[in-house]
Amino acid sequence: MSVPTAADLRSYALSHTLFARTDLQTAISRLGFVQADPIRAPARAQDLILMQRVRGYRAGDLERHYPALDVEEDYFPNYGFMSRPVWSLLHPRSPRTPRIELDAPGLMERVLAHVQQAGELHPRSAGEVFGRTRVENNWGGSSNAATRALEALHYAGSLRIVRRESGVKVFGPAQPSAQTLSQQERLRAVVMVLARLYAPASEAGLRLLVGLSHYGLPGLLADLRRELTAAVNDGELLRVQVDGVPYLLPADEMPEADLPAGVRLVAPFDPLVWDRRRFEHLHGWAYRFEAYTPPAKRVLGYYALPLFWQGRAVGWANLSVKGGDLLADIGWQPGVRQTAALRRALDAELSRYRTFLGLDP
Repeated sequence: MSVPTAADLRSYALSHTLFARTDLQTAISRLGFVQADPIRAPARAQDLILMQRVRGYRAGDLERHYPALDVEEDYFPNYGFMSRPVWSLLHPRSPRTPRIELDAPGLMERVLAHVQQAGELHPRSAGEVFGRTRVENNWGGSSNAATRALEALHYAGSLRIVRRESGVKVFGPAQPSAQTLSQQERLRAVVMVLARLYAPASEAGLRLLVGLSHYGLPGLLADLRRELTAAVNDGELLRVQVDGVPYLLPADEMPEADLPAGVRLVAPFDPLVWDRRRFEHLHGWAYRFEAYTPPAKRVLGYYALPLFWQGRAVGWANLSVKGGDLLADIGWQPGVRQTAALRRALDAELSRYRTFLGLDP
């Protein structure tokens, strides 16, 4: 293929990432991975990501329909939801002794046996069954030992999340992975899942994602990095320079030009904007996630949603719900002409958000 321009990459990113809306299972399977985040401003990241790709999606639909979906919760490259084929690439994980096994020897084995017999276990019930002993957690605080055992068993692939109750994970026995690939094959597949999900990825952005994937593939960071290099050397990934910025593109995907219609307000963790290097290069301004920035130092706002119109990121919106209505604080990049067409498209997107949030009268 000929060397793309920045305009080509903008079109590619939008048409590839914001594909035509479909059903929930198909959207998850096509994405492969949906990053999760608990902040609701105005909804959780996983819901904001899916509402842009699923017909008639409502906030909370993923949690409501989760038990009937072919989906898992796990770490890759951050914590989130993924299709079962992608989840299978993460297992089996390299064996290691979880901290809870050192703090409470034998507890994991007893918890696993109980869940296998009972069918599922809520952390609250785990405390009732196994006692209220508390142990130090990864954040310097303390957690119930049985809850820590549940989390460790989930990470090891022995348990899975079967559903949530008011956001709380309920654990059940894991279904055996159908993994038949060699370790090298599955690591290459992991690299390509990331390359496709975040395509067109800046090389720095893809290397960062591969690095973060050591949470999902412990002990294999060096091997993952080797597979990324091998994918380039083998021609599975094409390295191209656009305005001096190196990108890595899946060789079997050609840039498309079917831009999504209207205005789109997307989540801070949406694949379209996750790679901040790419965003700044392609759109000419820096987008930052400022929820953890001191209020006085924020430029865009607490949970700014990038605003896309006609193939460009032209501004951002901070959305909130007050008195049963949706409030929108819109910011614009200098020089953006706020035409009647743009205003109508923005109103239509805000109307979709009201429906998504259940604010319609």
